[in-house]
Amino acid sequence: MAQDRNQHTATGQDPGVPHDDAPSGGWGSLKGVAGIAQDTPVPTRALGILAKLNKPGGVMCSSCAWAKPAKPHTFEFCENGAKATLWELDERRADAAFFASHTLAELRGLHDHDLEASGRLTEPMRYDAASDRYVPVGWDEAFAEIGAELRAMDPKAAVFYASGHAGLEASYLYALFARAMGHQNLPQSSNMCHETTSVNLQSFIGTPVGTCTLEDFDQCDAILFFGQNTGTNSPRFLHQLKDAVKRGCRIVTFNPLRERGLIEFADPQSPLQMLTGGATEISEQYYQVRPGGDIAVIAGLMKCVLAAEAAAPGTVVDRAFIEAETEGYADTVAAVEGFGWDEIERQSGLTRAMIEQAARVFIGATRAIGIYGMGLTQHVHGWLNLGMLCNLLMMRGMMGRPGCGISPVRGHSNVQGQRTVGIGEKSAHMPADRLHALFGIAPVEEEGMNAVHAMQGLLEGRVRAVVSLGGNLLRALPDRARIEAAWPRLRLSVQIATKPNRSHLVPAEVSYLLPCLGRTDRDDQASGPQAVSMEDSLSHIYGSIGTAEPPGPRVMSELAIVAGIAAATLPPDPRLAWADWTADYDRVRDLIARTFPDQFHDFNDRLFQPGGFYRGNPVRDRVWKTPSGKAQFTPPTTLSALGQDPGADEMTLITLRSNDQFNTTIYGFSDRLRGLEGGRDVVLINRDEIARLGLAEGQRVSLVCAVSDGVERRVDRLRVTGYDLPPFCVAGYYPELNPLVPLGYHEERSQTPAYKGTPVRIEAG
Repeated sequence: MAQDRNQHTATGQDPGVPHDDAPSGGWGSLKGVAGIAQDTPVPTRALGILAKLNKPGGVMCSSCAWAKPAKPHTFEFCENGAKATLWELDERRADAAFFASHTLAELRGLHDHDLEASGRLTEPMRYDAASDRYVPVGWDEAFAEIGAELRAMDPKAAVFYASGHAGLEASYLYALFARAMGHQNLPQSSNMCHETTSVNLQSFIGTPVGTCTLEDFDQCDAILFFGQNTGTNSPRFLHQLKDAVKRGCRIVTFNPLRERGLIEFADPQSPLQMLTGGATEISEQYYQVRPGGDIAVIAGLMKCVLAAEAAAPGTVVDRAFIEAETEGYADTVAAVEGFGWDEIERQSGLTRAMIEQAARVFIGATRAIGIYGMGLTQHVHGWLNLGMLCNLLMMRGMMGRPGCGISPVRGHSNVQGQRTVGIGEKSAHMPADRLHALFGIAPVEEEGMNAVHAMQGLLEGRVRAVVSLGGNLLRALPDRARIEAAWPRLRLSVQIATKPNRSHLVPAEVSYLLPCLGRTDRDDQASGPQAVSMEDSLSHIYGSIGTAEPPGPRVMSELAIVAGIAAATLPPDPRLAWADWTADYDRVRDLIARTFPDQFHDFNDRLFQPGGFYRGNPVRDRVWKTPSGKAQFTPPTTLSALGQDPGADEMTLITLRSNDQFNTTIYGFSDRLRGLEGGRDVVLINRDEIARLGLAEGQRVSLVCAVSDGVERRVDRLRVTGYDLPPFCVAGYYPELNPLVPLGYHEERSQTPAYKGTPVRIEAG
């Protein structure tokens, strides 16, 4: 049953709960990097690699996907980028002796952090059920056996998963391999985070990615942030935000948590700020919207825009843009006007005065950018979150102009690029006509499975093999207990990785663990040292050259492993020249250019262009690749992005990443920017809620999923920790709380898990 929600002040840090008073960046970031460097043995040349990180001719960071400027800073890396690089340069080894000393049952007793801290993988391994250990196997033997297993099954029973780590070259061959085999089951890590973007921006404005470039941040005079934690997830972005603020850009943030990166930033490369302890205020207004309340906030902002236009006709709403470039405006306005302020306040957790104050910034701007993260995408009605943000920007013509646009901030370093070159379950992700012309591949008529569909297939017994090109899929997925229980029923599991992780410890009937090079490692093939490439959040492509000594002579590149399995699986065909492509990655880039000529023409010539080369976006030219050729306004049908209103005894769960974490990799146990240290087995609750619920700080409780589908989902022994959150919600760490999110509780159009809006109950005991 729905209930009234208490208003939250939503504007200031509660002094009675943990938080860090220090700005993001500054000395805290340097100490964070130093801590990882102290705990992780790395080669002496690590500093040299860091010095060239994200610069032309250097290594492109394997952490976040933020852009690399044409004129880089002296140190073009952040705390998390340094942690990811040092973590990969780890000189510890998870070799044959390591696995001979540990059964998988023993390794499952390790914390995820300690498991990865065992070091880099050094040789191909096959699971031996009799001893419950991984044992060494030769590469040729591994490829032959994997190929035989894949040939023996219906191609549509195989799933090829990819994390965002592999470069464009390996990703292209992976997507080609799947389609040559006869399937499009190509789920990717974006299925768990930004698939909401890929599916819904395409339908709203005709592009699956954001519309902004770095230059837009030099020209905008307002930025609206929704559900994105820059300080932890993309800290290098703070340099653009700092510069924008200093020239007068106004930033307004909506987020359930007050994250330090969007409050203030101390530039570690500014001698003045480092010496004086100074910092730049980032957000001039910061509002703690309730989870799922962004639709209501944006509806309120739109009402303010309409009121301002009514008071001064022709000065606020861009009617010329709306009439020439869009459809659906009148219906959208009618729907927005149909919602009253009382309901907007109730659903958003903000007052009308707060929303009106934020609206004045947007109305006063001539060029505005809307930025968002997984706080908008990981909801059942995430599509409407994005539709409403597009509505707001389009009302004022803030699309297709310099200094304007919509900018999702992606996570993993090449997650967007992998989709660009074909990794995806739809035929549109890789043009069938070009595949037929280049390779003679018959089009795969049946669309494939994304991550949710693949795991439903696993539970139902339809999926028989999973090949994972990087990642830690079992940890990243929702409904973990059910999926882990079903995983051993697979016939084949192939894990391609740099370090051991939790997914490697749940074997199928036949399981292989194949060690691959990291981004920092030197990649020598028959034609000499190789470069790989990746795409950032702003659609720019960069070359990357690793220079570190590989962890062992039996470690292969991701591309070589993909090509080796493909050659062992598919019938010989001179048009599928796997060995030649492995010998020289330039040849793969030529194939990418021939497959996607509009975006990748002259690929090899542009590979090391400073600042990357831009593959373009039609929206910047006001070309809308929608069925009607117009940008689409989206009438709101609800003010809440939640799939169901929490009942009287229920809370809304938000899952979070810590400052010492990237995706499922846990570097340590410090969440410095939130003032939280130690264990990750916590549940964060507003201190007034703790009292209302009759709980106490430090008490151990259980969270139980409140979605009724006949399955009990719970996580026990969580420590109650007071934190500044809106009422009626709780927060805790991803991936530890993933078991609470049902596989079927996801964004309606893209199946992105609702990690930011799952109803739960708290059980004391």
